[in-house]
Amino acid sequence: MAAMSSKQALRKEAATRRAELARATPDHAALIAAFALALELQEGAHIASYWPIRDEADPRALMTALAAAGHALALPRIVARDQPLAFHHWRDRDPTLVNVFGIAEPLEAAPLAVPNVVLVPLLAFDAQGHRLGYGAGYYDRTLSALRAAGDVLAVGIAYAGQEVLELPHDALDERLDLLVTEAGVRRFSVSARS
Repeated sequence: MAAMSSKQALRKEAATRRAELARATPDHAALIAAFALALELQEGAHIASYWPIRDEADPRALMTALAAAGHALALPRIVARDQPLAFHHWRDRDPTLVNVFGIAEPLEAAPLAVPNVVLVPLLAFDAQGHRLGYGAGYYDRTLSALRAAGDVLAVGIAYAGQEVLELPHDALDERLDLLVTEAGVRRFSVSARS
């Protein structure tokens, strides 16, 4: 119980910090888009992104740059509370629907996609590639399932100021491989993910 309340306190503090960073960095989306090629993705990668809510770091300009570089895009749909996310192919100007959480999702009729790169929102991250999410576990379940089936890169999208010294984690928490902030692209070592 103490670990849960500790994570809840961290989430509240991290959400406040992220809101401040969002206000202080209004050009963040354009800044991270400039690092599209620095991600050094394999040619024709299938990239799952997310539609930002509240003050999440906005990946949409980066998505546009990645699509212009020849990569396919997908957005997630929530299937059920305890299930991994389902990704559907998506292109700029494709229609979306807003789910019960206020998140824009691709239409269910859009073709399913299996990404090999997943852009991940977060509240905080640490130097070992741990991320703090909202607590529902959607991205941890999704990354675990994708990694069990093959290679997939988890790329956190954040403000540089979201870094904390250390985050609590357990065996179910999936680490990031890369991170993109306004300061550039950061790679986490393979040994850090073990």
